[in-house]
Amino acid sequence: MFFNVFYCLLLRMRFRKSLSCSDFINTFAEETNTMRKPELFALILILPVFMQVSRAQNQDSVVLRKMYTEALNNPVGWKNLDYLCTKIGGRICGTVKAEEAVQYIRKVMEGMKLDTVYLQPLFVKHWERGTVETAKLFSAKKGSKDLHVCALGTSIGTGDTGIKAKVVEVHNFAELKAIGRSGIEGKIVFFNRAADDSRINTFEAYGKAVDQRAQGAMQAARFGALAVIVRSAVPVHDNFPHTGVQHYADSVKAIPAMSVSTNDADLLSSWLKDDPSLKLSMKMNCRNLPEAPSFNVIGEIRGSEHPEEIIVFGGHLDSWDIGQGAHDDGSGVVQAIDILRIYKALQMKPKHTIRAVAFMDEEIAQRGAAAYADAVKKKAEKHIGAIEADRGAAVPQGFSIDGSDASIEKIKSWKPLFKPYSLWSFEKGGSGVDIHDLKKQGTPLVGLVTDPQRYFDYHHSANDTYDKVNPRELELGAAAMAGLVYLIDTYGL
Repeated sequence: MFFNVFYCLLLRMRFRKSLSCSDFINTFAEETNTMRKPELFALILILPVFMQVSRAQNQDSVVLRKMYTEALNNPVGWKNLDYLCTKIGGRICGTVKAEEAVQYIRKVMEGMKLDTVYLQPLFVKHWERGTVETAKLFSAKKGSKDLHVCALGTSIGTGDTGIKAKVVEVHNFAELKAIGRSGIEGKIVFFNRAADDSRINTFEAYGKAVDQRAQGAMQAARFGALAVIVRSAVPVHDNFPHTGVQHYADSVKAIPAMSVSTNDADLLSSWLKDDPSLKLSMKMNCRNLPEAPSFNVIGEIRGSEHPEEIIVFGGHLDSWDIGQGAHDDGSGVVQAIDILRIYKALQMKPKHTIRAVAFMDEEIAQRGAAAYADAVKKKAEKHIGAIEADRGAAVPQGFSIDGSDASIEKIKSWKPLFKPYSLWSFEKGGSGVDIHDLKKQGTPLVGLVTDPQRYFDYHHSANDTYDKVNPRELELGAAAMAGLVYLIDTYGL
């Protein structure tokens, strides 16, 4: 009987925000009428424990409500994103725009009167797109047609005269190998594997298509291709070409690589079926320059009880240069900063040090992530949790957790506290590129999960602009992360 009542109380605590004294009285009236005196006495002894947990749950709910109210009533992150996107714009690492972004974010943090603000130095690759990106079809049967294209990150240029050649269409590297050098040498390879529209999670669709962008030029060069043109690795169908990093290998010649919009990829494929002898001309004057100095931007509030233990959260400051880097990932940066602002506004003092990081160079070589992880290791810093926001500023749905079973279950146990804010997804999964290296040091990792359906409408394209971000959704994400930081600070992982 004792354990029946104990279990009943646990269930009521699990499914209610708090457990009042009247709840206990009612429970006793219902469950203890046949209980023997020793059992009843034992149960009475543990009542203070239940009451203490109940009060803690209620306090946590109050704190989260205050955090959400502050975020939604004072959209400072939205204003910071405005400046970052519209006054600075696209900020690929190594460029003047990236340096402007570093100085702006440092200025914002310094204006918040944090305990510490500093720049963490690193060196990054320096690639510039240039001003010319064109591609045109020439067909004896169909006529001519300009395509919507853009250079892929780190691609070499075509030279002033450009390249004009026949096109061979493939859908994967196995097809490329099967055609072989005899069918590829001296031609432009067209990679045309579409993202799978049937996948509910668009990140999965992207992940299954993006290898042709990242490795296409390297693989095609092995068979003597002159250049590659790659279908944008996104499920959306539009006229925006989506850029992204591509890689070369020292063992093969570097060849130009460009992306083509999904609509024009369909058009090119259709024309090739009618006229296999058509030609494609392409021209780009992008170039790789010597490595350049840059920085991660770091701000923190020192812990009142355990300042040597750190909860870190952040997003990446660099972005592709054809858009404004609003969803990817200016939003993650301003959300991380807003966590510190919420703490300051509510006059909350964390027990552990809480730290926001605007990481540099996520898009090309992840040098910022490496520099941060190296510094953590050299300083022997203890991180008790790390959170990353790099899935756009859409409606937050929950958190993806990469850690021990115990840490995963701990975060899952907080799910009822987030239910009033429509967060429902608390599952084991990936976190983010910029915090991934901290896993080697035993840090539990968390990624903010947002609604993925429209993210790839914007990702790596000229469509990723400030006006595509909803201010309320942006601040809901900041509040969700602030709430998680508070719970990790209070209870640990």
